[in-house]
Amino acid sequence: MTQMDMIKNELSEHIGKEVIVKANRGRKRIVTRRGVLTAVYPSLFVISISSDDRTDRNISFTYADVLTSTVKIMILEEDVDTAKLKIS
Repeated sequence: MTQMDMIKNELSEHIGKEVIVKANRGRKRIVTRRGVLTAVYPSLFVISISSDDRTDRNISFTYADVLTSTVKIMILEEDVDTAKLKIS
């Protein structure tokens, strides 16, 4: 089993849970968003993000993004106070 398969299996166990995603978009642009892991596909996974203007957006990432640390994902449990979280 490859590392990308292990990432896929780990994420597939957490479908429907709330996550925090930190993505490096290049040129010192790092975006941190909170959303719900909605789907896991063979080559990518999808996170649904609610914006302030009440529209939902779907953002997809590949498992290679996670493997190369371009994207970091934190799965939140139900009893976590997100105000106290520090994402590095």
